[in-house]
Amino acid sequence: MRQSLAQGATLLCGGTIPEGAGAYFPPTVIGGVRPGMPAFSEELFGPVASIFTAKDEGEAIAIANATEFGLGASVWTRDTAHGETLAARFVEAGSCFVNAMVKSDPRLPFGGIKSSGYGRELGSFGIREFVNVKSVLISK
Repeated sequence: MRQSLAQGATLLCGGTIPEGAGAYFPPTVIGGVRPGMPAFSEELFGPVASIFTAKDEGEAIAIANATEFGLGASVWTRDTAHGETLAARFVEAGSCFVNAMVKSDPRLPFGGIKSSGYGRELGSFGIREFVNVKSVLISK
């Protein structure tokens, strides 16, 4: 995050670690994130949100897909049918949620694509990841 700020991103809120014992990082939002910045191309684990600006839907999808990662994504829209189309056909992620945050649910397969992994956990697809299938063919 600090490198992105040094490269021109803007700290909109948070970002200051309070004094005292413990390992706490406050919820943080940075804006003005562009390609070439670590906040654009690296996974930020923690309470940090990066804001990207896009001129239209096509550019927003291109920005979302311009990553080597693909664990989960969200599409936020008033038109849920259109959001479903975007999530299913255009957004590159192992899981994509419409008007909801990314989360795992034991009823659904969960896992990433690209550098965020392969295979699935949870759900019926997930249990198959732990099964060795044996084929036996008998000819008479």
